[in-house]
Amino acid sequence: MSEYQYYEFQALDRPLTEREREELRSVSSRATITATRTATRFTNHYEWGDFKGDPAVWMERYFDAFVYVANWGTHELSLRLPRRLLDLETAKRYCCSQEASARSAGDFVILELLSQEEGGDDGWDDGSGWLSSLIPLRDDLANGDFRALYLGWLLSVQSRELDDEATEPPVPAGLGELTGPLQALADFLRIDGDLLAVAAERSPALEASSAIPGIEEWIAALPEAAKTDWLVRLAGGQEPHLRMELLRRFREARPAKPQVGVEALRTVGDLLAAADRTAEERHRKEAERAAAERARREQEEREARERYLNDLAQREVKTWDMIDWLIATKQPGRYDEAVKLLCDLRELALARGRRDELDARLRRLCEEHARKPSFLGRLRRAGLV
Repeated sequence: MSEYQYYEFQALDRPLTEREREELRSVSSRATITATRTATRFTNHYEWGDFKGDPAVWMERYFDAFVYVANWGTHELSLRLPRRLLDLETAKRYCCSQEASARSAGDFVILELLSQEEGGDDGWDDGSGWLSSLIPLRDDLANGDFRALYLGWLLSVQSRELDDEATEPPVPAGLGELTGPLQALADFLRIDGDLLAVAAERSPALEASSAIPGIEEWIAALPEAAKTDWLVRLAGGQEPHLRMELLRRFREARPAKPQVGVEALRTVGDLLAAADRTAEERHRKEAERAAAERARREQEEREARERYLNDLAQREVKTWDMIDWLIATKQPGRYDEAVKLLCDLRELALARGRRDELDARLRRLCEEHARKPSFLGRLRRAGLV
């Protein structure tokens, strides 16, 4: 297949109306459009031709998540969140290049992540499994987990789109313990593992407790009108991200914790240089492990060969009889078996200091079978005569 492109969109916070689905169908008649009570999914792939719609516009009008995969090496992910759940300026602190960008569209913030690899992917990937594994990142972002944004920033670093003197944005907790969706994002964007490991060195561990310190006191201190508003919206049941919005308001209201003993901010150049050193050290250790494993296998092979030769010495007479029988069959396959046994006997003779005895027996063998050119040719190719 010379060309393959996969498109998948999903509307998650509300299903598309019948009219909206017809609008999509008018652009792509062969697409698969599935709708449930709460969501709508649009998929299509192309082995020739191209998509007639504009994914950027569709994300503004219809969808909350989009993935694109092309077999020449392009991976693209877009996520749309309500602005009340993700601050645009916060997103832009991390997504500040062509590969990772953030923009506003009405009441939404749209993140766009682009990974391009020249020459295409090593293995076949039809694209169909990616979006379902990446969609949980929307809730993570809405809950204030900015690890996905930081991975987007690392993509920009890896792509050399940022100045070497640019400093990194705040490092979120938990980079050293990625969830399944975050690992899927790192894989989808093809983030270098050494670069990610270096970045994670400044990332604190996630807090194990699921409790939210201070939330009860904060809610109690809210004005009665604000509490009523929250409860009415909750009772309405029309806002799927209401809890996330409340938690964002809580985080914004809390004073920032003073940072004690903070190290100097790392630059893009610092991270790239450290990643190179990490890669060199990893390659050195891998080479050492490979060498040790190779030496272990070679030692095992030598010991196994020694056991075989010791066993062969115990049945040497029977082996010569077997060789005579194999040659007498006049079958090419049997000749090969005979030559293999003769090679083993030669190795045994050399180990035991009996080379002259073996050479004499080989000369007699050639004389006895002088009219078997096929057999003699095998002896010559094996270096026995």
